[in-house]
Amino acid sequence: MFSFFKRKQAVAPPELAPDPSSASIPDRSPDLVPESVTDLTPTPPIALAPEPLPPSVMTPEITQDKPSWVSRLRRGLSRTGQSFGGLFVGTKVDEALFEELETALIMADAGVEATAQLLTALRARVRKERIDQAAGVKAALREVLAAHLKVLEKPFVVGEAAPMVVMIAGVNGAGKTTSIGKLTRALQARQASVLLAAGDTFRAAAREQLVAWGMRNQVTVIAQEGGDPAAVAFDAVNAGRARAVDVVLVDTAGRLPTQLHLMEELKKIKRVIGKADASAPHEILLVVDGNTGQNAIAQIRAFDAALGLTGLIVTKLDGTAKGGALAAVAAGSRGVRPIPVYWIGVGEGVEDLQPFVASEFADALLGEESAGVAG
Repeated sequence: MFSFFKRKQAVAPPELAPDPSSASIPDRSPDLVPESVTDLTPTPPIALAPEPLPPSVMTPEITQDKPSWVSRLRRGLSRTGQSFGGLFVGTKVDEALFEELETALIMADAGVEATAQLLTALRARVRKERIDQAAGVKAALREVLAAHLKVLEKPFVVGEAAPMVVMIAGVNGAGKTTSIGKLTRALQARQASVLLAAGDTFRAAAREQLVAWGMRNQVTVIAQEGGDPAAVAFDAVNAGRARAVDVVLVDTAGRLPTQLHLMEELKKIKRVIGKADASAPHEILLVVDGNTGQNAIAQIRAFDAALGLTGLIVTKLDGTAKGGALAAVAAGSRGVRPIPVYWIGVGEGVEDLQPFVASEFADALLGEESAGVAG
């Protein structure tokens, strides 16, 4: 689920101890930066490079333990799975079973449209294959659900742009900055170099959190105390080009989609990134809290209208009963597009952010082990 096409040009590693007085960031050209950006930048951005850490920490390896990950995903969605588990025990295949399935899907926040689509496909499957055992209906539902979610499955391709600029947005508390740190580690594990931009310039805690992740992952963070987030993003893109890094991750301040003035700021950041690189941003990701269920649909729709999202990161799928919300996204419920889900997270560990795989998610949602994975 992760594609990486390495450029032929050698990629220089991030500098670990740059001289603060050196010109580590290219000067902004007045012809490229809107006057509003220049005027709102009282102090120049600072390149914060981490202090050297032991080699074992500088080059961490992520253990891709597939059975362990699937087990964690299943535990994370266990409350959703419990809603389905008892439906297929000692049950006849009749209309009452389908009514109970309908209730369970809606309670799991799959939404009315997705529930109707899933049950229509399941009924057709049961009739065609003449399934008369509840266990057979459950197996059919698992396959129908996996096929339904397949539209959200897409590999994240790195290397087609130099650098690849990824703008990341989300509401407060969705786990955006933490997800950026985990994503940085995942990219490094696949030999991609990363530079971070602290676009939340007015909240010191957010900037400090991103700098901490930069030190932990041994990558440079372009940050600024106060000033215009768009200017920081602009400088980060230029710094990424100068340093020949593979990926520039631009953090932005958390905001609600109803805060229209802040949504306009997001649009401005996107426009100014385009001033630094006409083809950027190459990916615009929204971080969504998996516990919010159907509320996530409203968030996705609003941010997509403002920015044109290219992908989602769904976090905090640990202990939630609302895992069915992704089925609603896949169904295009309430006017939302079926935007790809690049990653999902089920915990605080750095390994708990993994690529979204429709079949694994469907298995976990129904409380099943993935095929071929030992319990």
